[in-house]
Amino acid sequence: MRPLAALLAILMGSAVALASGLIMTWIVILLLPADEARFAPEQPALIRAVVVFTLFAAVTAGSFYGELRERRWRLGAHAATLAMFAVAVWLYWPK
Repeated sequence: MRPLAALLAILMGSAVALASGLIMTWIVILLLPADEARFAPEQPALIRAVVVFTLFAAVTAGSFYGELRERRWRLGAHAATLAMFAVAVWLYWPK
């Protein structure tokens, strides 16, 4: 495996793990109607995180696939991966 493919695999695995963990957390919160008022302030931030990291996982998976199969569009996918990484860092870097 080429170094870029290995790096993309690590990034993809991390993004998929984050996205799936956030989605499962959201589902658990949805299944707790008795505590809805307690979790209500956290819903917008959780939904934003779910969207960001699900998109990041999808873009990174496409980039990884393009790199493994050596598709012509892989450079665009790599650029999209960098852009999504920058968005995630910008949104979640401590201020």
